[in-house]
Amino acid sequence: MGIIASRNLEEQRREHEGIVYFDRGNAAAQDGSVYLRYAIQTHFVMRGEDPTALVEQYVKPFYQTGDVLSFGAKVMAMCVESVKTRDEVQPGFFANLMWRFAASNSTGVGMHEPYKMQLVIDMVGLPRVLLAAFLSAITKPFGVKGVFYRVCGQGVGGIDGFYDRSSFDIYKQMALINPENPQDLCDDLFVKTGIPVVLMDANDIQRDQLAKSSDFPLSDQQIQDALKDNPSGQGDELTPFILIRKLN
Repeated sequence: MGIIASRNLEEQRREHEGIVYFDRGNAAAQDGSVYLRYAIQTHFVMRGEDPTALVEQYVKPFYQTGDVLSFGAKVMAMCVESVKTRDEVQPGFFANLMWRFAASNSTGVGMHEPYKMQLVIDMVGLPRVLLAAFLSAITKPFGVKGVFYRVCGQGVGGIDGFYDRSSFDIYKQMALINPENPQDLCDDLFVKTGIPVVLMDANDIQRDQLAKSSDFPLSDQQIQDALKDNPSGQGDELTPFILIRKLN
């Protein structure tokens, strides 16, 4: 698979009708298809904002028939208020103990934070978290990764936030949880905007597809190919919308 794109933001930056976007170049898929990707910049989306209004404001000016939209799961979580704040989470004994042994990956994502660890305990229960930690510890020497998240399940891997080093102060006090009804959210957006939508929880390590609207024209593999280099970025670019355009 080839990616024809510079990661230099200034070279990629464009503006259309007052909206800033980044041309992430073309992505070549395994089936020979080629996709153009536009990373569209938004304002900092706050809790309770209307996702349809966001698509109408930021995506519709670029949309052409045949385009599809990757909608960032974290922004959707803000819209539907699938969040927890620090004052709603009280780290107990096990959270304060276990987070010290947790590791983070190269993106800084992990359970190495007592509030985040307690949130997981609250979501899935202490017995499952203890089992997940035990199995993770005994399999890690063999190079097996992600055991903790697979055992916990229930979208634990999609928790994001409580990061003291975040560029945004609000994320130091808040954690985002992937929405519980992603299929309904995608279908609702498609009905209201006419744009096929896939809800993605993506970073530089993996791209988790939560759902896509009915009759979405790309296969799951094509979606993964089009987003392989995480065109939404991993920093503070505020680009949760990726407009994908098939070139051939």
